[in-house]
Amino acid sequence: MEISEIEPFLQYFETIRERTMRVLRAMPEDRLEWRHSPDVFSCGDLARHIAATERYTFAEGALGRPSRYSGCGVELGEGLSGVVAFVERMHSETIGMLQGLTPADLTRKIETPGGATVSAWRLLRAMVEHEIHHRGEMYVYLALAGVARPPLYGVTEPELRSRSVGSPRG
Repeated sequence: MEISEIEPFLQYFETIRERTMRVLRAMPEDRLEWRHSPDVFSCGDLARHIAATERYTFAEGALGRPSRYSGCGVELGEGLSGVVAFVERMHSETIGMLQGLTPADLTRKIETPGGATVSAWRLLRAMVEHEIHHRGEMYVYLALAGVARPPLYGVTEPELRSRSVGSPRG
């Protein structure tokens, strides 16, 4: 799906971010920086990575500028309140940067950090896919922490099953 106007996209992006923030806020403070393996992101890292790449890679790129991403370490936001504040600040800056994009800006060709040439709107679509990917990892961290996961669309899978009309079983 091509993004031809920025405002409808930004409204959609806000719904994506709201879901991500529900997952982040559900993470217990004492598990925020836990890793299941030394070479992977913690949940805190994932949230900071989503925010830092949104602002410093995707927003900069959509404006035709090179990536300024420099990592997602705890120095960007410590503790749950610090991580939430960092994510909110990066998102606010991103929205401010993107609000003025015109339809012509969205079709402008830009170079990604990987060296591909794409339309700016494709980079914005990738930003959403990137966030959703890492939000899924955050859901797994909640499960590993034994925390009830917030439903994605307001209904859990068992609730959906109980509210559905007899479905075929394979």
